Amino acid sequence: MSPLARCHALLLLLAAMDFSRNDREYMTRALALAARGLFTATPNPRVGCVVVRDGEVVGEGWHEAAGLPHAEVNALRQAGARAHGATAYVTLEPCNHHGRTPPCTEALIAAGVARVVAAMRDPNPLVSGQGFARLAAAGIAIDQGLLETEARELNIGFVSRMARKRPWVRMKIAASLDGRTALANGQSQWITSQAARDDGHRWRARACALLTGIGTLREDDPQLNVRALQTPRQPLKVLIDSRLEAAPEAKLFRSGRTLVFAGGSYPAKSAVLAALGVEVVVLPNAGGKVELPQMLEELARRGVNELHVEAGSKLNGSLLREGCVDELLIYLAPMLIGDAGQGMFHLPEVTALSAASRLAIVELTTIGDDVRIRARRQD
Repeated sequence: MSPLARCHALLLLLAAMDFSRNDREYMTRALALAARGLFTATPNPRVGCVVVRDGEVVGEGWHEAAGLPHAEVNALRQAGARAHGATAYVTLEPCNHHGRTPPCTEALIAAGVARVVAAMRDPNPLVSGQGFARLAAAGIAIDQGLLETEARELNIGFVSRMARKRPWVRMKIAASLDGRTALANGQSQWITSQAARDDGHRWRARACALLTGIGTLREDDPQLNVRALQTPRQPLKVLIDSRLEAAPEAKLFRSGRTLVFAGGSYPAKSAVLAALGVEVVVLPNAGGKVELPQMLEELARRGVNELHVEAGSKLNGSLLREGCVDELLIYLAPMLIGDAGQGMFHLPEVTALSAASRLAIVELTTIGDDVRIRARRQD
């Protein structure tokens, strides 16, 4: 952990000491409500709100989808007149600007709320600090920082898009214990268990977009959608196809929204894809392939908070080399395939351990017969 990160963690710890057990209980409930928007709130943040008066919960709400009322408004509607003099626990700083919906600050003020406890400041420049300032100017007591780490984790993609102008990129890989994703002949169905595959679909469902490459499209012809669970929203499908070599009959193009990034202009091929309802964006790098960091910026501009990658070793390696991956989601099956099998990443040789990429394991758990590892870059 960097000195800056340690300092931030210490500040969070000191701030948390100012909150009561009841405060933590109500914010924990607000976070649970926010998680109900895990699959649907995008491109907005996942937000929950609990309104409490005289030790009693009088209103609850969460943000379900863009264009629908925010969590605070839903909770205040349920509370009605009982919101007057109450405390509102909200997982994110209330907004103070007109977007698709009116400002939540004005709703809180109009309801007569006496105190607002927020888990974190909104990273959106349109909001950051302004919501707190508006509430304070109206005489409402403000406390922030309660369970901030949990709130940030829930909205890790939204924070990334606001602060870095790029999505949070999560790369999913299924492999054997010796790190092989397929046999030498390309066979890979199925290395991991059904439970692990279902779990992978839950991670797909929370993402705003799913990305793969032309190599995977040729080998597996994936549908690249969510099938293992019911979801009201299918993520955007994204294909990296530098020379637009994808077959028009590919399953990827049969349903849903699909975006293809190309490394050059191919008018005839683009016209064929356009007839299928597929959008092509040309973002060439010096080698005639897709400029990957710029692709992330373009996806962020389109409101993508979390990008879920399921690709082959070459594209995986390219994304890693260019610093485009934030998190690895790896499922390891209890089997050995051997040296002839296909690897996870195509990366250049490292001649000294000091030059190796270091990761931090943030989660290690079993899913069915397999092990799931989540590891993140150490910046």
